Amino acid sequence: MIRTLYDLTMLAMESQQVICLRTVKIAAGGKDAHEEAYLMVAEKVAAGFDESWRVMMGASTDSVVKRVRKKVRANARRLSR
Repeated sequence: MIRTLYDLTMLAMESQQVICLRTVKIAAGGKDAHEEAYLMVAEKVAAGFDESWRVMMGASTDSVVKRVRKKVRANARRLSR
């Protein structure tokens, strides 16, 4: 239970970081901004379907949160470069 709360808290904080980094990139404009906006929407749609499907198939909350955190951290690393 404590681990799940920790993972959810970290997911919220990491997501805010990615939102901030994406906002800056999109605000800069240009081709990179367009690609980032497209990628952002595509990732959200794919993640929504993937994780919804996993939940329907009986995946635990912990496993879903861990997978989403992994994807969010990857975005944070990519956008921080």
